[in-house]
Amino acid sequence: MKVILQKDIQNLGEAGDIKDVADGYARNYLLPRNLVIAASEASKKILQHQTKIIKIKKAKRRKTSEKLMDSLNNLEVKITANAGEEGKLFGAVTPIDISKKLAELGYEVDKRKILQDEPIKNLGEYKVPLKLDEGLTAEIKLSVEKA
Repeated sequence: MKVILQKDIQNLGEAGDIKDVADGYARNYLLPRNLVIAASEASKKILQHQTKIIKIKKAKRRKTSEKLMDSLNNLEVKITANAGEEGKLFGAVTPIDISKKLAELGYEVDKRKILQDEPIKNLGEYKVPLKLDEGLTAEIKLSVEKA
């Protein structure tokens, strides 16, 4: 069944794409959740209109991401945590902690956009990359200090 995606669907495509999916998948999952519409001549005209709207929204989102990237680059963030004698933390600094600290400073960054291979478990200074949008990354300086 040919369908037009209404929203971005992981492993299937982006909003506005025309995809050929199994009939059961479309009828039982995608259509009831309003994730797609059946492809027809009328729906293709609707798709063209929606594509224009999507491009405008992406342009706005990219512009705000660029502004955020400019303000976040080389921002110094300090997080205090309980640590032992040798500088080893009694827990870890995770993307959730970094996201909360950035929110306190007035920057709304989703925890999933913080690219951290593994949690920080020692005191010190780190450079943490943030993926804001496709092709846009910022890097903050994170300082983990003893509480």
